[in-house]
Amino acid sequence: MPMIERLQSLFVALAALIGLGAGLLLPIGPTAEHVVLPALLVMLTAVFVQMDAAHVGEARSAKSLVVTSLLLNFVFTPALAWALGAGLLGGEPDLRIGLLLLLVTPCTDWYLVFTAMARGHTGIAAALLPVNLVLQLALLPVYVLLLGGRAAMVDAGTLAESVLLVLVVPLAAALLLRWASARFKGVAWRERFVTGPAGRLVLPLLYLAVLAMFAWQARTVLDHAADLLALLPPLAVFFVLLPLLSVGLSRLLRLPADQSVTLTMVTTARNSPIALAIAVAAFPDRPLIAVALVAGPLLELPVLALLAQWVRVRSPRAEPSARG
Repeated sequence: MPMIERLQSLFVALAALIGLGAGLLLPIGPTAEHVVLPALLVMLTAVFVQMDAAHVGEARSAKSLVVTSLLLNFVFTPALAWALGAGLLGGEPDLRIGLLLLLVTPCTDWYLVFTAMARGHTGIAAALLPVNLVLQLALLPVYVLLLGGRAAMVDAGTLAESVLLVLVVPLAAALLLRWASARFKGVAWRERFVTGPAGRLVLPLLYLAVLAMFAWQARTVLDHAADLLALLPPLAVFFVLLPLLSVGLSRLLRLPADQSVTLTMVTTARNSPIALAIAVAAFPDRPLIAVALVAGPLLELPVLALLAQWVRVRSPRAEPSARG
């Protein structure tokens, strides 16, 4: 795993601190506001352009894993997100929506890295990526409107437009770019000059978006610093409960070791970049929602790194299937 990915939590925190300081000391807030959403849209296009739909067929060989992961990600986790928000953030509607947006969006990128680190089945993990993306695209507005309740305070049309902008447009652009580059230049050229560079763009664009957002909302962060600490208990509950539940279900279903790793990673990792982009687009007048979402990766990435060591497949016999 490259050093820049190992230190991602640190770099996200540094970007936030630099943006916060710049926003408090310099009059750059109005300019930074116009950087956040474009940076996130380009970043998501770079993420999606790396997806290969050909992997979807591999999911057929692991029906128990696929069904369990879908139930955990799209039934259990939304219910848990609602319960944690109602129970621990009842008086903070913006933090409740931020928590909900984070927890109901399964990861579509870096969980693959941690799955590989732990010698999980990367083929099945890759196959689940487009499935998770399409389902969260369809269900996210439903979750926000039904589970967000009065805290959401956004009409269905606005939310649908935001999802269309943040997910469908980058996805369509990425698919077109993949097709055109392979059609006119060949697959090898696409891998070298499109998907490879796209992978290297994702993290710098994420850091730029975080820096710009904190510069834009520096005063909001300063005024609500204590409130943001309220997110730690519900996030801690989620990042402890989901791995334990995934490992327990893996044993109950007698999944192979590499599939157990995949289930743990795909149900624990969250899609904070997409959640952040949705928050910026759908709730532009409620910046605390977007600010709250930055807290997710600060806790999530160290948790995933620890999980990769805890659930790592240690038997050499399991390694061939881990290559997917």
